[in-house]
Amino acid sequence: MVQAGDDLAGLILGIGILPRPDDVVVVAQKVVSKAEGREVVLASVTPSARAEELARETGKDARVVELILQESTRVVRARPNLIIVQHRLGHTMANAGIDQSNVAAEGEERALLLPVDPDASAAALSARLGCPVVISDSFGRAWRRGTVGVAIGCAGLPALVDLRGQPDLFGRELHVTLTGFADEIAAAAGLLMGQAAEGQPVVILRGLTWSAPDCPATELVRPAQEDLFR
Repeated sequence: MVQAGDDLAGLILGIGILPRPDDVVVVAQKVVSKAEGREVVLASVTPSARAEELARETGKDARVVELILQESTRVVRARPNLIIVQHRLGHTMANAGIDQSNVAAEGEERALLLPVDPDASAAALSARLGCPVVISDSFGRAWRRGTVGVAIGCAGLPALVDLRGQPDLFGRELHVTLTGFADEIAAAAGLLMGQAAEGQPVVILRGLTWSAPDCPATELVRPAQEDLFR
């Protein structure tokens, strides 16, 4: 039960399995956000007229909708109980990543926002833990059902690996292959983390290798000029 101001790196180091320099520690966004004080008491939120309108359209709490709008640059789609937005970090995602699951009420309704800068959060954890770090969150996908773990922050490894120019098994040159390396790591960790009441927000991956240069998770966001569906 992580609280605002907790030493998250210290808690991780205290679990009894010390990460090696070539391990990757995957940390759930939820505990990062909690430690960074990203919980908002809903009673403190005053919905705007736009939030009230969108709340009527979707059936969501207008205070939560107001937080969604504050964390977003545009609303992409809306339907009952769902708002798809472009988050201020660039991600196109449901409800701006704002969540109330596994957030203790403590007498007041609360919502949890994403970290202000997940790559910076990952870098701070990586410096303390002495190994690469990925911060994961659960995303839905436009053309497939079900949520999977993706990387919203990382440090010490390449979020994106460019395989263009390399040959396939038969010597044919690859022209378009970019691998979401950090997303694959987050998805693998998600098999152990779970997405409900498992209470397992930290996973250590051991045995991974890579040769590409480090790059942050912001590199995973598709630029507007490459987005055919915008």
